[in-house]
This record gives sequence, structure tokens and C-alpha cells, in this order.
Amino acid sequence: MDDRVQRYVKSLEKTIQNNHHHLKKSMEEFQDMCRMVTPERSVPAGILIDIREMYKEIRNRLTEIKAIEQLLHGKYRQYYRRDSLRDKEIMEFGFVAKNCYSKFEYTMIQIGAMKRLKELAPKVEHPSEPFPWFRSEENKVTLIKNLRMLKELDYQSIPQELGEERRDLAESRTLTFFLLRGDNLSLDRLQSRVRFREHDLMERYGPEEIRGVLTHLRKIDPSEVEKKFQELMDSIGLTKLKCLLLPIHSPKDLEGDLFKLINTSLEKMVEGELRTLSI
Repeated sequence: MDDRVQRYVKSLEKTIQNNHHHLKKSMEEFQDMCRMVTPERSVPAGILIDIREMYKEIRNRLTEIKAIEQLLHGKYRQYYRRDSLRDKEIMEFGFVAKNCYSKFEYTMIQIGAMKRLKELAPKVEHPSEPFPWFRSEENKVTLIKNLRMLKELDYQSIPQELGEERRDLAESRTLTFFLLRGDNLSLDRLQSRVRFREHDLMERYGPEEIRGVLTHLRKIDPSEVEKKFQELMDSIGLTKLKCLLLPIHSPKDLEGDLFKLINTSLEKMVEGELRTLSI
């Protein structure tokens, strides 16, 4: 048990190290790009987009580090040794990035006023929290990692010269968010009888609700997942549960008022119904 926990803690520490290394490399470039934007200079729109995307990436990395550190300092305190120098650098990265980006946005307001534009370009979302699907900090950390890997494979346009292998890779990685809602006795029976794979996630979100995420390492048809869940529910006799499946191919699928869509769908479903929600 201790060996498995120690391996898990080491994997979390490795993720922090990788994010720290990435931030170290990208911070100088980010600062230089922000300095290029002045009211007197005409800056290509592509540079402005790159600055915003880079700031998103920096914030996402910092969010992931913070979530992992909270988990390590809490549940796994006895296995984790803090690196105070690295912690200080990461804190400085956050301060510098926020300061540079604030100056950049202020400059954009100045440019807009000088050009007498009616409004500033679309406001950039500053992601500070992962999609709130779980309550467990450990599940939140794993979900952040899975979504980041999904984003890295989310190529909007993949050049032909990169070959079929990379295109296949981009299309193969998917997640399926699932939600089961109904009486607590049925959910208790489900939890006691079912064991998911090690890299899948499941959480008792409330007395009458279970949430989870399945990770698919190959391209999979949603109907195949639906069939598996239907077989599972039939085998245990879960005739009163509502089961909702959400295939996720990109973090962009989680944008918007997704919970409103989920709750509306659940209200329309009857007991024992299984439905795949198209996003």
C-alpha cells in the first residue's frame, strides 16, 4: 500500500516539476511579447491572440500546480517534501504573469480609445478553477491532468505533412463524463458491485447522485459506451436510475452553461432511462 502511495506521490511531484520547467521556459517569451504591445505600435492580431493563449496556458499550469500541492500538503503530507525555492519561483511566475497581462489589457484599452472603437475585443476568460464536476480534491487533480492532455491533442488543424499517425492520435483520446441519479439504495448497490479501471474516476457526489469520468485511449463510438452502461444497469437491476453520458473530445466542450443543459435533460428523463448528451 505504501509503495503504491509513494509512486502516486512521485507522479504528482513529477507533474509539478514538468509544469515548473514549462513555466520557466515560457515566462521570458511571454514578457517579451507583452512589451511589444504599445499604443504607438501596430501589432499584428496574431500576436495579441498568442499573448492571450499563452496567459491561459500559464494560468492553467499554475492552477494544476496549486491543486496538486493542496493534495500533497493535506492527504499525503507524510510522503511529500516541499521545495521552498521552487515554490517561491512558482509564486513569482504567477505575480509576473498577472502583472504583465494587466498592463497588456490596459494598453489594449488605450489602443481602443485612440482608434475610437466602440468596444474592446472579446473579454478573455481567466481560468482559475477546473470544470466543477467533482468535490474530491484528488479527483479534481486527475481531471485537470486529463483535460490538459486532451487539450494538447486537440489540434484544430493538423498539417498533412505531420502524417496520419499524429492525426489518429488527436482523434483517439476522448473522455466520457457520466452521471447517475436516483434513489440512494440503488446507488449504494452500484458502488458496492462495480469496479472501474484504475485510470477512470467515480465519486458519490451526493446521496442521490454519482458522477464519474471514463478515459478512452482509442477512438470509441458513444453507442459502445452506452451499451456497456445499459448492460451494467441491467445486470444489477438498477431500473430506477437515470444515467446521462457526455462524450468530451476537447476542453472546449465543457464551456458554456453545461450544467443547465444537464439538469434540463435529467428532468425530461424517466426512471431507468439512459441517454447520451450531444454537446
